[in-house]
Amino acid sequence: MPIFTLTTDSDGVATITWDLPGRSMNVLTEEGIAELDAAVDAALADPAVKGIVITSAKPDFAGGMDLSLLSRMKERAGDDPARGLFDGVMAMHRLLRKIERAGMDPKTLKGGKPVACAMPGLTAGIGTEIALACHRRFLADQPKAKIGLPEILVGLFPGAGGTTRLSRMLGLMASAPALLEGKMLTPAAAKSMGLVDETPAPDDLLAAAKAWVLAAEPAALVKPWDAKGYRFPGGAPYQPAGFMTFVGANAMVLGKTQGAYPAAKAMLSAIYEGALVDFDTALRIEARWFTSVLMDPSSAAMIRSLFLSKQALEKGALRPDVPEGPVSKLGVLGAGMMGAGIATVAAQAGIDVVLIDRDQDAADRGRAHAAAYFDDGVKRRKTTPEKRDAALARITATPDFAALAGCDLVVEAVFEDPAVKADATARAEAVLGPDAIFATNTSTLPISDLARASSDPARFVGIHFFSPVEKMALVEIIRGRETGDAAVAKALDFVRQIRKTPIVVNDARFFYANRCILPYINEGVRMVAEGVEPALIENAAKQLGFPLGPLQLTDEVSLDLGVKIAKATKAAMGDAYPESPADGVLFTLADAGRLGRKAKAGFYAYDDKGKRQGLWSGLKEHWPPRDDQPDLTEVQHRLAMIQTLEAVRAFEQGVLTDIREGDVGAILGWGYMPWSGGPFSWLDILGAEQAVEISEGLAADHGERFTAPKLLRDLAEKGDSFYGRFRPAEAA
Repeated sequence: MPIFTLTTDSDGVATITWDLPGRSMNVLTEEGIAELDAAVDAALADPAVKGIVITSAKPDFAGGMDLSLLSRMKERAGDDPARGLFDGVMAMHRLLRKIERAGMDPKTLKGGKPVACAMPGLTAGIGTEIALACHRRFLADQPKAKIGLPEILVGLFPGAGGTTRLSRMLGLMASAPALLEGKMLTPAAAKSMGLVDETPAPDDLLAAAKAWVLAAEPAALVKPWDAKGYRFPGGAPYQPAGFMTFVGANAMVLGKTQGAYPAAKAMLSAIYEGALVDFDTALRIEARWFTSVLMDPSSAAMIRSLFLSKQALEKGALRPDVPEGPVSKLGVLGAGMMGAGIATVAAQAGIDVVLIDRDQDAADRGRAHAAAYFDDGVKRRKTTPEKRDAALARITATPDFAALAGCDLVVEAVFEDPAVKADATARAEAVLGPDAIFATNTSTLPISDLARASSDPARFVGIHFFSPVEKMALVEIIRGRETGDAAVAKALDFVRQIRKTPIVVNDARFFYANRCILPYINEGVRMVAEGVEPALIENAAKQLGFPLGPLQLTDEVSLDLGVKIAKATKAAMGDAYPESPADGVLFTLADAGRLGRKAKAGFYAYDDKGKRQGLWSGLKEHWPPRDDQPDLTEVQHRLAMIQTLEAVRAFEQGVLTDIREGDVGAILGWGYMPWSGGPFSWLDILGAEQAVEISEGLAADHGERFTAPKLLRDLAEKGDSFYGRFRPAEAA
């Protein structure tokens, strides 16, 4: 079946329709590029064709490029992968330049055919770059329609002309939200910005585009950068105003990325250098910088984890081989922040929800949380009033456990107390059918222990949501000792229904995410006790790419939670509990009422509205900074290695069974250095031998917690890597 079809109507408008077979979303494949090229050639060569409209047969226009194509370009080039990538990118530039010039004479810029792009919905990446090459852009005015260039979020930048075209169209500062932040814009915002020209109603989209094509004047076909007298908006780098703009942009990029992301720096370089030359030379410069980024191991790791592996997990790459069973009716026990959040995202996904709490008022408060969230969605035009009302109508708030009858999945989100959870389990199972699955939402309690309260542990599974549920993309599914495949499959199906990314781990204390987050927090707090400057700790983390330093993260999750976890862990482990100076810091602050953001006092100081004001000056009084401060690299190695080694231990011990889940889960779960692709990808970039060397140095100076796991030592001795030895066949 064709990917692009060409039809010409009686008015002489050729419509090139994009419809990738077997996919719900168009992505540009190698075959698609060839077909689009041929369709454009045919339309330009046909004298009966007066103009062209490029559109989609699907509800959305395009989701981007098939990134596996980039790997094939490198592989085909053999010993010169950079040349293969550069040549492939330049071929794409030639195609889009052909659309842009549309048959016009290169000297007179006359004789071209008008080309419009009619986008019915979501338009991202290469879809936006194709649209930018067209002479007029039409984006349907409907809630799900958005347009943007999100490549920077997966370690790339728009490399098919999007960087050069948008910056030359709007200027550096105006294009920054789309280029440097990867923002996806609504139709109204995109039109206001100048990224699209018209936002017709969905039913009028194609007609509006065709009408423009038939009425277009020759001058409308000439891009500003091809016309005589073109000036770079806001000033070129060699002009006073432009110079200051580029200086400001450079400061903004470094401020936001801390220099950790190669793509952002490369994109800014491509814009800067491209602004000094003609358009076609600028495209070559963009292609060279894009190739440079693609050759960087950091970008390759980000693409693998944040696109390929994430997509594979969301499609059920590790789902047990049992029949699919989407959830039709969900029970949620506990209407607090977590339970209400779960009910909200489930109702939003079209699932009927029974939300239960101890009394009607408590249950109603949970439903009110969902109502407020949906109302905000309407205000921000993310949904319609009709969809809001429909979603809210799916939530039944009640204290009556009998309402759970007919639920095929129940998620318990009550207080983190085994006795309370056991009572909720027994009361729910008393009314559930024999095929229903019971899930517990817990961040620390072992699933196998909680399953003892169940009449059928094989149908008992852990589902660990991260807070806030509505925003956090990761969900950790925990398989207990007796959890069966049907329960795991049901949990996976549910997580996919609510459009989250699942990872499946085996039961162990703190599972995967928390067993890695806690050492990161504890290492930062431990350094405070040692007299390391708190600002050095926080900034070292941010320069590694972590969204929050360990001290700010502690404030966000609350210090009393850290105290509670420490006490519970010590009680459970007894003499095996590893004593840490971090406990003393947490206990001291908690005893003083400094419980974090919620108390407007913690490691940081806050104003009356809870706005962070900076690190609390009293830290230096309790734990005076020592005179011999460690260097930045040492602090960074401690913060990065303490959690990375824990991830390796989790894989070594079988808590993790797939390194893709370890990498994706780390980035989405707690913001592990996204530029690295995750802990296993980072160790591969670093090299196992160097990682062991760093670990040994840290162990000698700071203790055995930095001792390299046996698996990492084995990889170092054999010159192997994690993705070299454990890469799944389907991801190879």
